[in-house]
Amino acid sequence: MEYLNCIYASGIRLRAKLVYYYLRGRCDKEGKCFPSVKTIARDLDVSESTVRRALRELESKGYLKKEQRYRKNNGNTSNMYFLK
Repeated sequence: MEYLNCIYASGIRLRAKLVYYYLRGRCDKEGKCFPSVKTIARDLDVSESTVRRALRELESKGYLKKEQRYRKNNGNTSNMYFLK
């Protein structure tokens, strides 16, 4: 639960904290998860643009790493998120 203290004292916006907590709850033991922006927005009852802004903030502050994933036909699928 040390990560919670780090987030509490981080100075990041509330929307970023909310998305971080959501992702933390969806992560496996290795700290990775892959919900879509649409799913996050729906589950948190916020807009997709709010989720995207929160993800950018979390990534820029070093709280997560985003890796793009692709289908076999090279179409986009949800990103993989690695939480720190």
